[in-house]
Amino acid sequence: MHDPFLQALGGIVPEERLLLGQAELLPYESDGLTAFRAKPRAVVLAESAEEVIQIVKTCHAHDVPFLARGSGTSLSGGSVPVEDGVVIALNRMNNILDYCPIFRSMVIEPGVITAQVTQRASEDGLYYAPDPSSGPVCTVGGNVAFNSGGAHCLKYGMTSNHILALKVVLPDGEVTTFGTASLEGVGPDLTGMFVGSEGLFGIALEITVRLLPVAETFYTVIAAYDTLERAGKAVAMLVASGLLPGAIEIMDRLVMEAAHAAVGVEYPSRAEAVLIVELEGPTEEVAEEKVQLQQILKESGAFEINPAKNEQERLMIWKGRKSAFSAAGRLSPDFIVQDGVVPRSRLGEALVEIQKISNKYNIRVANVFHAGDGNLHPLILYDGRQAGLYERAEECATEIMRLCIALGGSITGEHGVGLEKLVFLKEMYGPEDTLFMHRIRDAVDSARLANRGKMLASAEAPALFSHGLHPLEKQGIIFRN
Repeated sequence: MHDPFLQALGGIVPEERLLLGQAELLPYESDGLTAFRAKPRAVVLAESAEEVIQIVKTCHAHDVPFLARGSGTSLSGGSVPVEDGVVIALNRMNNILDYCPIFRSMVIEPGVITAQVTQRASEDGLYYAPDPSSGPVCTVGGNVAFNSGGAHCLKYGMTSNHILALKVVLPDGEVTTFGTASLEGVGPDLTGMFVGSEGLFGIALEITVRLLPVAETFYTVIAAYDTLERAGKAVAMLVASGLLPGAIEIMDRLVMEAAHAAVGVEYPSRAEAVLIVELEGPTEEVAEEKVQLQQILKESGAFEINPAKNEQERLMIWKGRKSAFSAAGRLSPDFIVQDGVVPRSRLGEALVEIQKISNKYNIRVANVFHAGDGNLHPLILYDGRQAGLYERAEECATEIMRLCIALGGSITGEHGVGLEKLVFLKEMYGPEDTLFMHRIRDAVDSARLANRGKMLASAEAPALFSHGLHPLEKQGIIFRN
């Protein structure tokens, strides 16, 4: 090994944790959005914070871009490596460093699996509120990078609302701390700036998460509708009523069929869409709220309302919802997941327009999403083995994104910008906004070594793709400055 940079990495970790072979690098070429691929120069399997710090310092000294990676479940191309850059894999950094049930906090390494936080805290009647569907496999470090949400973010917020403090290594190797173990902080919200930055500001080494007490009572109901639009309008009615459920989710007929085949959940046979609503809190409060909920669901046009009879049925309802993305493989060999947001008051309108877009491109679009905060997750189904279908699916996805912007929404709710949505930043933000974002990035990482090319469109982007131009760029749809 005559490469000075690789020799330097070899001095930090043993040979078996420095991956250089083609077969070893292959699993790290893409994330959950497999349309984007790039081959890294090396993958380093870090096992300690000190190793990560030394690796980052080495990258900075040799001017080599790096990417921190957890389980690779990103759905925006956010954890695709830079060509000839380094992947710092953090999955082995999976220790709980400190746990204080009295103060309802836990200090963990970035490789801890999200669902394991609640598993550890549950014996004390506590849990970690962010619950992305990939919770059993995704890491908290990845959640921090993308500000992940989940079904219950309507009531409890995103990852940023549950991170108290961070110990991070900046792109030049400097180590610093953001936030405190207290809910009350002073000064700029640097923790909030770091969470959701998609790795552009460095790597979290230690994460202090906030825990919540488990609710006393849950009331979970499935309401069936004869149209997707009617289910969407029901969400606006629920929110306007003043109710604040723990979760409001929508699944359409295609997704219900896939979830039924995957995990055996039964849904009303005539339903074109179902609304999943979960109330939670003190028993007396939930008892009052469920009467109001039932009335609203009836007024909204639900033709069938089925409450979970016990905890087993409740868990089965959520098992069906959380299996939706993986179950979509039963509908199509390939699919693109979008992540746009629309105002809840325009949710029904958005769903009607998405159906029109689906018909226009003759591509099936399955809908499953966090309806409570208007976070759409349309699944654009296609067969990549057929020539031209991927390009058509991307055009369909592009039109859906532009619909979200036109309706006053956002291009992403929790999946991030990554590579996939770079083109839309100029459409959503003005030049002053994007210039400000670039200035913050350059103040932290002037060499742009940390996760280069993601989130912020820049001249470095064209070198990212080993498979050539993005399909939309071939058609003149993507413009990189």
